[in-house]
Amino acid sequence: MTSKTHPLITLLASRGPVAVAFSGGVDSSLVAFAAYKALGQKAMAITGDSPSVPRRELEQAQKVAQQIGIRHFILQTEEFQNPDYAKNDGGRCYFCKGELYAQIHNAKARFGFQTICSGANLDDLGDFRPGLSAAKEAGICHPLIEASMTKAKVRELALEWGLEIWDKPASPCLSSRIAPNLLVTPERTLRVEKAEDLLHDLGYPVCRVRYLQGDIGRIEVPKNRLPELVNHFKRVSSFLLTLGFTQVEIDPEGFRSGNLNQLIPLNQKMRWTQTA
Repeated sequence: MTSKTHPLITLLASRGPVAVAFSGGVDSSLVAFAAYKALGQKAMAITGDSPSVPRRELEQAQKVAQQIGIRHFILQTEEFQNPDYAKNDGGRCYFCKGELYAQIHNAKARFGFQTICSGANLDDLGDFRPGLSAAKEAGICHPLIEASMTKAKVRELALEWGLEIWDKPASPCLSSRIAPNLLVTPERTLRVEKAEDLLHDLGYPVCRVRYLQGDIGRIEVPKNRLPELVNHFKRVSSFLLTLGFTQVEIDPEGFRSGNLNQLIPLNQKMRWTQTA
């Protein structure tokens, strides 16, 4: 049962009308759920849409918002028009979040909210997250961080409160699949989306198709499922080649979240490391 006295709900109730930057993942869904319980129609969820957002994720965000009952709006963001975003030099997330928060701020007069909330949790503070710098500049509230909630605590509470996506795997944007310093384009993100859609259809809910220099596609699935993927490789590789990849590989190390961050040069990381 949801308690009106839970610290997360109490915190959101004190922030007046709020808009939650809502991806449909477990973190932002928990914030949206708590905001709705705290504020009812004075809470809303806002999802940014662009070529970096898989259609399956957008559809799920709509479904989750409907299940919560919160008002849900989709705003078109234009980060791909920003050369600093497209060049992908380690600061891509900074420009992406900056664009998203600017679009949400611009909607304040239309929707009448006072506070913008993110789904960042306590664990995010220990990771390479340039988007947190953009959030700090935009005055974004991080309820999960304020409530000292780690990812594990988020999932635990989401399960307790009956959110169906409590165990949903993390699903970063499609642009995160593009190797650092390789230009991010809608054509490349679409290739990744179609490739990962095939893997999802084949039964790999946790997967990544990394887009490397030379238009190489490198597939990651959990290590214990690599033997299965080898059996599917002919079909998968043939499809990826038709999408425009020049070569297709299986990563023998298996799935690793944030794997491409290792390719960002240290000086670029230092430039974009948030200090919030």
